[in-house]
Amino acid sequence: MIKEALQYITGLASQKTLEINGQQYSNHTLTLLRQPTPAPLVIRSLSGFVDYLKSRYDAPGKLMIHIESPTKVSAFGTFNEDVARSTFAVADALLPTIRFDNFMDVETFNIMLQSLFVPSETRATLLKVVGNIKEENVQNTGDDGVAQQITAKTGVATVGTVTIPNPVTLLPYRTFVEIKQPESLFVFRMRSGPAAALIEADGGAWKVEAMDTIKAYLEEALKEEISAGDFVIIA
Repeated sequence: MIKEALQYITGLASQKTLEINGQQYSNHTLTLLRQPTPAPLVIRSLSGFVDYLKSRYDAPGKLMIHIESPTKVSAFGTFNEDVARSTFAVADALLPTIRFDNFMDVETFNIMLQSLFVPSETRATLLKVVGNIKEENVQNTGDDGVAQQITAKTGVATVGTVTIPNPVTLLPYRTFVEIKQPESLFVFRMRSGPAAALIEADGGAWKVEAMDTIKAYLEEALKEEISAGDFVIIA
């Protein structure tokens, strides 16, 4: 151990700085000892995120609240001497997985609509269509490229042609449940099987709407702290 200590001291004494082509070089590799930063507290709801911020539990001082996406919001302070920021809390939404752009059997599609979408008139219409389609008549489907026509039950003992509108407006659960789910356009398609699918058709505009709604929620919930200059919100 004494030998190793002597070798270390000798190594320190032999460290030199060299200048080559106007640039400074060291003859030893140096390791920067960085200041520690906290591991963020992961919270699964916006309301819990607000409660944490209001509690000032870690007393971190002024914070920036960044709405990173429809499902993630973070709170961090300014950078330290290493130009590294301390992220104190992250709100990460707990959301179901919704299968868009994939055809599935009508029973699975029916369950998906009922459990993963906010009730609406359009949702009720689609549930009626997929719930009454007659499997033996799916081959009679007509299609003009936009709206489809299928043979489905229209009464207790009758069948008839039902036109499927396109695109359709639905509200899937895709952001924090505390806020209004953004409406989105979808192309609804059916094919033999029978099978049905929803294809996203709004170019991701729903994400911007959701982030704006999250910002409005936080501004209302933290208006006193924002007025006092404790928090700044960006989206």
